[in-house]
Amino acid sequence: MNKIMILSGAGLSAESGIRTFRDNDGLWENHDVMKVCSTQGWIDDRDYVTRFYNDRRADLASKEPNHAHKVLAHLEKDYRGRVIHLTQNIDNLMEKAGAKEVIHLHGTLTDLRCEACTQTFDVGYAAQTGNEVCPHCGNKRVRHNVVMFGEAAPEYSHIYEAIKACSLFISIGTSGAVIDIIPIAKEFKHSILIDPKRQKIASIYDTKSYIDEYFEHFIEKKASVAMDDMLAIIKEHMKGR
Repeated sequence: MNKIMILSGAGLSAESGIRTFRDNDGLWENHDVMKVCSTQGWIDDRDYVTRFYNDRRADLASKEPNHAHKVLAHLEKDYRGRVIHLTQNIDNLMEKAGAKEVIHLHGTLTDLRCEACTQTFDVGYAAQTGNEVCPHCGNKRVRHNVVMFGEAAPEYSHIYEAIKACSLFISIGTSGAVIDIIPIAKEFKHSILIDPKRQKIASIYDTKSYIDEYFEHFIEKKASVAMDDMLAIIKEHMKGR
């Protein structure tokens, strides 16, 4: 059974008002990303980092899924069991749109993680106060559930599993600066790249031709605007499969 691999990034949620440090010269919401998203920053000032994620969690409460989130959620339903959606985003907008099977490669903002047993638990949009107790093991040493620079990302194993299982690769709103999309695209005969900034992506790889060389289709549009084009390609690809 042929499946679809989707790798989404910040561009998917940008139209919902979610900002990322990649678009702000190394700053994430006016904070040095290495202070709020690295193991060294966490060691240096746990309170500072905790406040930062509390603010991001509170901000997320008012954000709503855009058209692209909703289309992808419906795609999951239309091709039940045949869509593997891996996202680099830590927001819950895909879930708000109705998706049930999204894999968050870099963690989830609405969860906390126990530093003792490594299990996670939902806190919604509430601020972490420091009084939380892990419901799994009773430990009081918990933290944000976001993968930081300098630590392993265990969910990355799903990338290799998806490559083996799928016949179509779709990259949405990710430049490849964090997860290199070229080696993934090379594994597929059929692929789609969705991004409105051809020149910006090309500059990351120091080439202007890689898009045409490694991707079968390039849709140079914002995620929400690209959905009709994407669905048409998917329908044709999955016909008779």
